[in-house]
Amino acid sequence: MPPRIQTTVVGSYPVPDWLIALPSEQALLDATRVVLNTQERAGIDVVCDGELSRFDVNHPETNGMIDYFVRPMAGIRTAISFEELTAFRNRSKIILRTQPAAVVEGPIGSGSLDLPQTCARSKQFTSRPFKFTVTGPHMLAKTLLDHHYKDLPQLAMALADALAEQIRHVDADIVQIDEANLPGNPDEAEWAAAALNRVADAAKSPVAVHLCFGNYGGQSTQKGTWGKLINYLNSLRVDHIVMETMRRPREELEVFRELRPEIGLGIGVVDVKSTVIETADEIARTLDYAETVLGGDRIKYIHPDCGFWMLKRYIADGKIRALVLGRDRYEGAA
Repeated sequence: MPPRIQTTVVGSYPVPDWLIALPSEQALLDATRVVLNTQERAGIDVVCDGELSRFDVNHPETNGMIDYFVRPMAGIRTAISFEELTAFRNRSKIILRTQPAAVVEGPIGSGSLDLPQTCARSKQFTSRPFKFTVTGPHMLAKTLLDHHYKDLPQLAMALADALAEQIRHVDADIVQIDEANLPGNPDEAEWAAAALNRVADAAKSPVAVHLCFGNYGGQSTQKGTWGKLINYLNSLRVDHIVMETMRRPREELEVFRELRPEIGLGIGVVDVKSTVIETADEIARTLDYAETVLGGDRIKYIHPDCGFWMLKRYIADGKIRALVLGRDRYEGAA
């Protein structure tokens, strides 16, 4: 029988030094093979490609999670004037960005973005269930300087339409939408949910949503609580959620008792802001506590709090192995 609780990763993986030193299409494919094989050998149930194709040396602070998606889109201009830089800095609340990812000067469309091909290129290297990750419309909208729509919710819906056009053709076992900016802006939840649902409705496979409070050099980049977003989560038309819970107050887990039962719950049991590799016993104890709080059979997935891209590879690999060993210890298989 397959394990009751499935293991997965959130998305990113440390970019191998040799890929940075000698980037090429073949090197990217080889690196993707390595990432997937690492997860397979560890026993991860739902694997991901490490998001290596997004890496942008000019934007290491976000690992390409913004620029990769918006720069190829129609209606987008990447040449930014000083006046526009100043305007963005005066209004932006994203502390890691001092300039917009791009300027919106016309109706947004897919342009030359090709997510189906990116997904297919990675999926061919694994026989495990494969998860494909996409940055969500709320997060993308917050990084753009908008001269066209002049309304943040409308901009997010236009981005959602462009992403939905892509996701409709993505052949993955799970599509995960990442909304890393929303936890710090719960007052934007209503229109953010509407935009995310437009993307989710286009997918032909189960959809997950990942939320976290950010990670830069081991530091959270946003403040907030999950309690302020439970209504948002309950309004989503998704299969399951993938939440940061390890680097959060322990008692905050109780909030997820209010999650609609038809939405599967994924909790973080590996702390990506720490370089210490968890033991199987520690992860098993974390799971035991979580199921005591939330009730048996409520947890469907366990995973790291967020992506691994800021860690050294040997630390990320150790945490991946510990994730499976801890689940097996908890379920009595080890």
